[in-house]
Amino acid sequence: MSDPSFARYVALGDSQSEGVGDGTDDTGLIGLADRLAIAMARSNPDVRYANLAVRGKLAGQVRHEQLEAALALRPDVATVIAGVNDLLRPDFDASAVGRHLDAMFAALIAQGAVVATVTVPDITRINPVTRPLGGRVVALNEEIRAVARRHGVLVAETAAHPVCTDPRMWSWDRLHASALGHQRIADALAEVLDLPGSGSGWTEPLPPDPAQRGVVAAVATEIRWVTGFLAPWVLRRLTGKSSGDGRVAKRPTLTPVEARPDAVTLDSPA
Repeated sequence: MSDPSFARYVALGDSQSEGVGDGTDDTGLIGLADRLAIAMARSNPDVRYANLAVRGKLAGQVRHEQLEAALALRPDVATVIAGVNDLLRPDFDASAVGRHLDAMFAALIAQGAVVATVTVPDITRINPVTRPLGGRVVALNEEIRAVARRHGVLVAETAAHPVCTDPRMWSWDRLHASALGHQRIADALAEVLDLPGSGSGWTEPLPPDPAQRGVVAAVATEIRWVTGFLAPWVLRRLTGKSSGDGRVAKRPTLTPVEARPDAVTLDSPA
């Protein structure tokens, strides 16, 4: 069972920890970190939670913009999830990502925090356009595992289970997890943290999908993805902009966890 000293949880990272894909900017994002905090609160209602993650951030930016603030909050448990934005850049360097993770892991653990992270599912199975990046995914995961072993960081192996590349686990943009995906990642982290009630259920495959898309619907989906995600993403790369420009952490201080009605545990696709 989890240590009752898990009273202060801090999330560091990028869009996945911020919660993109689970809710909207208008109604509020939920995400894996919120869902993990809710799981912690079931056994410890006094847990406090802060989320410093901001979408679009590279691993180095997470380190330089979030680590100091995280240390000031003196977390008992922290999640650090970063590196996918680096993976998408032309100058990707897995060892450089590893150095930034190493610094964050070392600093948090030196202060007494339990630290957890995740590996990256094979995004080439989620979005065929990313097939040239397959080798990068392997390299990033190898780096995450190696640095985690060095510091005793807990690793939720989302990369090792086929369910994590089920299309229903991903939002329409094929880069961020869906609400269901965020819940499964939160469950994976709960398991490695040994939270009460956690287990390996998150690894189970989803039930068969009864929906059958016709050709017209499939084409419409591709057009929506190209115009709604790919084109804006390419434009930001060409102009040197980031989706995180001008954004700040959604939950910069430790505050009580409140279970939202729209953040109940998701056991099956909506």
